[in-house]
Amino acid sequence: MALKIVYPCCCGMDIHKTFIVACIATTDRNGVTTYKSKRFSTFTRDLRRLADWLAGNNCRDVCMESTGKYWIPVFNILEQSCNVILAHPKYVKSIRGQKTDKKDAQWIADIFKHDLVSPSFIPPFEIRQLRDLSRYFTKLTGFTTGEKNRAQNCLTVSNIQMDQVFSDVFGKSASAITEQLLEKPNGDFDVEPFVDRRVKAPIPKIQEAIEGSICFQQAEKLRLILQHLESLQICKAFLDALIEKCSSQFQSQIELVMTVPGIQRFSAISIISEIGVDMSVFPTAKQLCSWAGLVPQNDQSAGKKKTTRISRAGVYIKPLLVRCSLGAIASKNYPEIKERYTRLKKRRGHKKAIIAICRMLLTAIYAILKKAEPYDSSHYRAFDVPPVNRTLTPEQAVNWMRRLGYTIVETQAS
Repeated sequence: MALKIVYPCCCGMDIHKTFIVACIATTDRNGVTTYKSKRFSTFTRDLRRLADWLAGNNCRDVCMESTGKYWIPVFNILEQSCNVILAHPKYVKSIRGQKTDKKDAQWIADIFKHDLVSPSFIPPFEIRQLRDLSRYFTKLTGFTTGEKNRAQNCLTVSNIQMDQVFSDVFGKSASAITEQLLEKPNGDFDVEPFVDRRVKAPIPKIQEAIEGSICFQQAEKLRLILQHLESLQICKAFLDALIEKCSSQFQSQIELVMTVPGIQRFSAISIISEIGVDMSVFPTAKQLCSWAGLVPQNDQSAGKKKTTRISRAGVYIKPLLVRCSLGAIASKNYPEIKERYTRLKKRRGHKKAIIAICRMLLTAIYAILKKAEPYDSSHYRAFDVPPVNRTLTPEQAVNWMRRLGYTIVETQAS
C-alpha cells in the first residue's frame, strides 16, 4: 500500500552555516515525483532569492532541519510567504552511506510530502524575542553564581572562613569586611565597626574567622571578581527593565499564570516566553508536558519498560518549574500540592515527586491560558481522598476527615 501524498509540492532543505541546499519535490496525479534542486548562500540577498525561487515554483510548504542557530535567518525570511516546518534532526536523519547535501535535502522532501515529520514548536516573533531575553537573564544569573563561587574559593584558599560566621558571604557586613581585607590582607583590623547588629555570630568568632592571609595574586583575583560581579548586576538590572517592557503586551496572561502556586512575576514571564500564550499549538496538556520533558520516555520492548526516565527536553523551562514547585510545596496556602508531593515522595522518592508537581503546575498553566481563567484549587480536592484499597488507622481516618473540611467531635463512650 502506497503512502498518501499530503504535500504534492513541497521543499526539503539541508541547512549549513554558509550555504543551503533546497530540493523541491513535485508529485503529479499519477504519483510520479520530479525533483528540482538548487544551492543558495546564507546571505540575506540569497535568502530572498530562495523565497522568490519557491514562489516561482508554486511551493508553499517547506521542511528544514534544526541545525544549531543557522535555521533562524532562513525561517525569518520564509515564514511570511511559506508554511515552514522545523524538524528535529532525529526525525529526518538519512540512511548511512547515502548521505550528501543534495540527497539529504531530497530525503527531507520525500518524508515531508507524506507528512512523516513531527514539527517543532516555533512561537511567534514577539515570544521568540522575549524568550531570547529571558534565557540571557538566566545565563547572567549563572555567571553571577559562578563568580560568587570563585570569590569564595579565593577566601577559602587564604584560610578566611567567613562562610562559617555569615549566612551570606556577599551580604552587607561580609562585603564590608572583604573590602577591608583587600586593603589590609593580614586581617590586622577590628571587625566590630563593619558588623551589623543583626548578625548572630559573636564578634570574637568573626575576628578569628578572618585571621588568614591573602597573597597578592589572590587579592588581585578577588578584586577582578568583585568588579565583574558589579558589572553583572548592572547588566541584569538593564535586562530586567527590557524584559518588563517587552512583556507588557502579555500582561493579562502573566497575571493569570501568577495565580498558580509558587509562581512569581519573573517566573511567569519566563514560562510564557517558553510556551507562548496560544495553547492551540498543543492539542492537549499531555503533549505540552511531553514537550517540556516532564513525562517518562516510551522505551518498551517485549512488554517490558526499559526505562522510566524523563527526556532531556525543556532545558530551560524544566529547572524553572522545579524551582516553582519547591516554592509551592513550602507554601501553606496550597495543601493539595503538599499532600500530593508527600504521598508521591513516600513511594517514588523526592526527585520523581518534584517532577510530578512540575507536571501538575504546567497542566494548570495550560488550562489557565486556554480558558483565560485563574487557578482554582478546588479542582485538585480529589487528591485528598484516600485510596480505596488502603486500610487506615482511626487516627489517619480522623486526619483525612479533617482535611476534607469536617469537624470531628470526640465523645466518651457510655
